[in-house]
Amino acid sequence: MARRRRANGPLDTELVELPPELRWREWMARVEAVIFAASGPVERDVLARVVGRDCSLELVIDDIRDALCDRPYELVPVAGGWQLRTRPRHAESIHAAFGSAPAPVPLSQAEMLVLACIAYHQPVTRGELGEMIGKQVSRDTIGYLRSLGFVAAGPRSPQPGAPYTYVTTKGFLAHFGLDTLRDLPDMEALEDAGLLSKAKLLAEDMPLGLMAGEGDEEDLDGDDVTADGPYDLDDGSGGNR
Repeated sequence: MARRRRANGPLDTELVELPPELRWREWMARVEAVIFAASGPVERDVLARVVGRDCSLELVIDDIRDALCDRPYELVPVAGGWQLRTRPRHAESIHAAFGSAPAPVPLSQAEMLVLACIAYHQPVTRGELGEMIGKQVSRDTIGYLRSLGFVAAGPRSPQPGAPYTYVTTKGFLAHFGLDTLRDLPDMEALEDAGLLSKAKLLAEDMPLGLMAGEGDEEDLDGDDVTADGPYDLDDGSGGNR
C-alpha cells in the first residue's frame, strides 16, 4: 500500500508503490470523486491534476462509464467536460419524489429563434440576426439571453462601424446537454418537433423590438466568455461529431 501523504503535502498522483491494477482503480475513484463533487462539467485539465502522467484519462472515463452501466446515473460529455447526470428514464421518479419538475427556463418562440440563430451562425451581429429572422432584434432580447448565461459578446465584426457579434457560452452547452456545438440538432428537426417555428413567429407578428444602430456602443460586461467551439457553422447544419 502507498504511504499516507502528509496533510499539507502534495497529492501523490503517480502511485508508483501500488500494483498496476490497484493504481488504476485509485485513478478511477479519484476522477469519479472529482466529477461527483463538482457543481458543473469538469474539464480534462482539472481531472489531470489527480492522476499520474502515464494515465490515459480517456480510458479511465470509459471504464467509469462501463462501471456505471447498471446505475441510475451516467457519466456524460457536457460543454467540453464531464458530468454525472441521472438517466432520463428516471425523470418521473425524481419528479414524484420532489413534488414537481424543475421550472424550465422561460424562452419565448422569438427568444428561442434568436438563440438558435446565434448558435448555428456565430459569431453574428444583431443586424445579421434581423436579416435571418425577417424582423429586427432588440437589445432587450439579446440582454435577456445574456442574463441567462446563454449568450456572450464575441469579436467585433469587420463590417463598417465594427458592430458587436454574439456567440454562445459553455452555460448554453451545459444547459442543453451538449458537449460541443457540433452536437446541435438540425434546425429542420427542431421545427418538425414544434420547438422552433419561424413561420409561426412571422404569422403571429410576434414583436422582437426595435434594433438600435449597429455601430452604437453596447453595455457589455468585461468578463464575457466568448464561444466555446468553432465558428464554422454558418451553413446552418448541426451535424454530429
